Amino acid sequence: MTAQLPEPRQVEPAEPGVDLIPLLNLEEQEVDRQMRICNSCRYCEGFCAVFPAMTRRLEFGKADIHYLANLCHNCGACLHACQYAAPHEFAVNVPQAMAKVRLDTYTEYAWPRALGRLYQRNGLTLALASGFGLVLFLCLSLLAMGNLFTAMPGGNFYGIFAHNTLALMFGAVFGFAVIALALGIRRFWRDVSPAEAPTALKTAAAAEAVSSVARLKYLDGGHGQGCNNADDRFTLWRRRFHHLTFYGFLLCFAATGVATLYHYLLGVAAPYPVLSLPVMLGVAGGIGLLLGPAGLLYLNLQRHPAQGDAEQKPMDRGFIALLLLVSASGLGLLAFRETSALGVLLALHLGLVMAFFLTMPYSKFAHGLFRSAALLKYAIEKRQPNPINAGND
Repeated sequence: MTAQLPEPRQVEPAEPGVDLIPLLNLEEQEVDRQMRICNSCRYCEGFCAVFPAMTRRLEFGKADIHYLANLCHNCGACLHACQYAAPHEFAVNVPQAMAKVRLDTYTEYAWPRALGRLYQRNGLTLALASGFGLVLFLCLSLLAMGNLFTAMPGGNFYGIFAHNTLALMFGAVFGFAVIALALGIRRFWRDVSPAEAPTALKTAAAAEAVSSVARLKYLDGGHGQGCNNADDRFTLWRRRFHHLTFYGFLLCFAATGVATLYHYLLGVAAPYPVLSLPVMLGVAGGIGLLLGPAGLLYLNLQRHPAQGDAEQKPMDRGFIALLLLVSASGLGLLAFRETSALGVLLALHLGLVMAFFLTMPYSKFAHGLFRSAALLKYAIEKRQPNPINAGND
């Protein structure tokens, strides 16, 4: 006997003078429709955090939908297991519906809000144009100073750009990116976060969320065999390439942090030997940021069109391409820093890094932060009584 599944819920415009909960847009209505179907079926309940979180709700408001959308890792396991996916008339495709809402999340919670539209335009062309535009500016500046093709003893790039100039320039850009991301995540958390929880509970939940982020737990398909990408076969490569990218970025960030400590605390200025800690961290991170994004780009090009939101592929590929170019230019700068190519390679690397920082709050980079916030909310609420069960007692 087949269970009677709910019909899609239509969200009508508010009547004049009636104060209602914020209305759902078309993408949010579609997630609401699909979640109500999934809540009746529950076949995928063990796949990832989305479905246990779904079962704690009978209706899905705007904040719930954005929370669930960012909890989804777009692994595709539920789509390939779903008996109500197309060609069934219900046409359930949770990863795709969630991906479309995530773009709304990034746009709506961007700071300043006026720049939220950049998410919809932050494709491959924009990423490369901004990067190479800054590279051209730096090259012309060095050409005017006569340093474009000048070798520096020991590869001392501070002989081309003064340390204080670089620190001020990149500190300002990076600081803006951090502030913009922090304010956006803060607004998102205030909208979706659960009621106040005990400190001990929040501490345990935070530890679980950090573990889930560090292990990319929900990219294993719920069964440890991985995601679906081009077809019904499972693969762990998407998780592996994400790990290489994530930890490659952290290693590069650590290299910059250690170099800063060397400069200000120990009084040891760059350039540093190849076997020094900052350089070794940077090389390891650069290799990770070559292999990881290259693999993700390959998987993105091979991905089944029903997986995720096809309209966001330019944004995905633009972000991946910029990461690839940043890491390749950094490794190239290290390899040829004692040649006359130093000036050109330095301008190339610095221009690409600055473009990455400038677009960071309005690129796919933000998805990791929103997803981390959603995982923290999930870890907190799963430790609290289920409101559905409490209502039946």
